Amino acid sequence: MTLGLGSGSTATLWIKLLGEQVRDHGLKIRAIASSQDSERLGRSYGIPFVTFEECKTLDLTVDGADEIAPGLALIKGGGGKLLREKIVASASKRFVVVADESKQVQKLGRFPLPVEVIPMAVPLVSDALRELGFTPSLRADRDSRPYVTDEGNFILDCSGLLLESPDAVATKIDSIVGVVEHGLFLHMADLAVIAGEKQVIERSV
Repeated sequence: MTLGLGSGSTATLWIKLLGEQVRDHGLKIRAIASSQDSERLGRSYGIPFVTFEECKTLDLTVDGADEIAPGLALIKGGGGKLLREKIVASASKRFVVVADESKQVQKLGRFPLPVEVIPMAVPLVSDALRELGFTPSLRADRDSRPYVTDEGNFILDCSGLLLESPDAVATKIDSIVGVVEHGLFLHMADLAVIAGEKQVIERSV
């Protein structure tokens, strides 16, 4: 199988467990990662990696989420890897989300929606997002400088708006010149595996 490896704390646990099967038990897979950090971790266990030039379709991608709403509508990108995460998920035959029950919501938007932006367009995109009702703020790194994605872009974290119609909002954000990608993952996930204190439940579309 060719697997997509997600990013963030939950995906890190998945990669470690998968890597142990490769290193210790000879599991035969190959992978494409959604971040440089995930690829480095996978390589440390001996997971072989390929590119989309070598393999254009993934059998399965496993990743986390920041919010999960009915219909498996997601907000992702809290870790800043949303562009590559969406590319990897879109190339997958099956996309499975793993999260704890705190990530379940009735409406998306309590978690700030990340929007990846070309640096020179930040003032213009910020104004356009405000017109949609968001309060955008430029994400900073640990040194209080603008956070830079793996692709060299900035991220605007957009708060203050619960999304009554995520599809309509996604369409409007997509139309803003200077936006590279946003953290609305809609009609992409096939299954959510959600852990509670006493049980694990599965949700499908």
